[in-house]
Amino acid sequence: MTANGFRVEADLLGKRSIPNEVYYGVHTLRAKENFDISGRTIASLPYFVMALAAVKEAAADANCELGLLPAAYRDAIAAACVEIREGRLHDQFVVDIIQGGAGTSTNMNANEVICNRALEIMGHARGQYEYLHPNEHVNLAQSTNDVYPTAIRVATCFAVEHLLEAMARLRDAFAEKADAFSDLLKLGRTQLQDAVPMTLGQEFSTYAVMVTEDIARLQEAGWLMREINLGATAIGTGITAHPQYAEKALAALRRITGLDLSTAPNLIEATQDCGAFVQISGVLKRIAVKLSKICNDLRLLSSGPRAGFGEINLPPVQAGSSIMPGKVNPVIPEVVNQVAFEVFGNDLTVTFAAEAGQLQLNAFEPVIASALFRSFSHLTAACTTLAGRCVSGITANPERLRDTMERSVALATALNPYIGYKRATAVAAEAHASGKSIREVVLERALMTAAQLDEALQPEALIRPRAY
Repeated sequence: MTANGFRVEADLLGKRSIPNEVYYGVHTLRAKENFDISGRTIASLPYFVMALAAVKEAAADANCELGLLPAAYRDAIAAACVEIREGRLHDQFVVDIIQGGAGTSTNMNANEVICNRALEIMGHARGQYEYLHPNEHVNLAQSTNDVYPTAIRVATCFAVEHLLEAMARLRDAFAEKADAFSDLLKLGRTQLQDAVPMTLGQEFSTYAVMVTEDIARLQEAGWLMREINLGATAIGTGITAHPQYAEKALAALRRITGLDLSTAPNLIEATQDCGAFVQISGVLKRIAVKLSKICNDLRLLSSGPRAGFGEINLPPVQAGSSIMPGKVNPVIPEVVNQVAFEVFGNDLTVTFAAEAGQLQLNAFEPVIASALFRSFSHLTAACTTLAGRCVSGITANPERLRDTMERSVALATALNPYIGYKRATAVAAEAHASGKSIREVVLERALMTAAQLDEALQPEALIRPRAY
């Protein structure tokens, strides 16, 4: 440390003064200055920062086991990495998420923070790289091109588990409402026109099934993230790494993360191919599409309270207008809709970035990571918010459900097996023109007896197949 509170570090471009209180070094400082882009640093991605530390710890373990890194160095590096994985020093990861260089600045940031904390653990001052070096030791047998994508994949595995938990809570909330509403008969709709009867429980059960299906799709896509290219180094040939390094680093990373990881069979392919990111981004888009559709339904079904559908009530969570007294808006479904729109855009970003790779490396993985983790974070929050702040508090309006069904001419459909399509059409047309009910028109025309009508229009007959 110097007297004026700065230390001097050098790189190939020259010397720079680094504040003594920070753990990052000259490479990070230059990247911090170069990439003032999004206002979001990698510190805003805690899973990613923890994954970077796990990769560095695994590398140190493997290199020590191979006799390439002294045990004292390994112990200090590992101790620093454990601290980061526990949530400390994240504020030192200051490089913008969006950056040039295929993630090199992020890798350098991790190397420097880990190295300087390890130096402290060893009893030295930050910046005394003659005792432990960010590149020579922390980055030993590694390249950004295998560290960075491996960390993205590990972080994605963590993010998948978090999102799955939120989706499970949302599924359960819909399933509970489906059970609670199972005996409430209502009118179904197709193309926003009256269709045939169903129960409100059946309507809500479809939402539970939709979320359940996407849970399965996300689990499937998540397994693709468990194949890593650690040991590939620069382009996949493994140059500068020991022949056994990939195997031993994999074993260490599996132990550290608890994930069932595997090494890609072809590291040259794995280093340049971003297909797995495209796949999981597409699944996130699918989830977003379904959630947005469900929220569209909730907004329609709760519209009113007097001039709309008014079949259900969303829990009031805040005043809806600065000018209209008593107005309450469906703000929770609306915010989930907006998250979905953002995910659609993020998926397009991932698509373009994955396609733009050239030859042995895709230089655009930083924006892929940014888009993916934003989608994961916001979808997780959206599912949690929708379940807890909306679905769990939904109530039904049985009188409204009964009234719209009984007045609808769509009940004529249930009479097709008894009086035929042609007569049923005539009944529906007269009921619509006169304002009478289907029951009234059928009885006036003596097409069926009251007892026959009761049998035909009983709830059990209206909501499932039956033999005639």
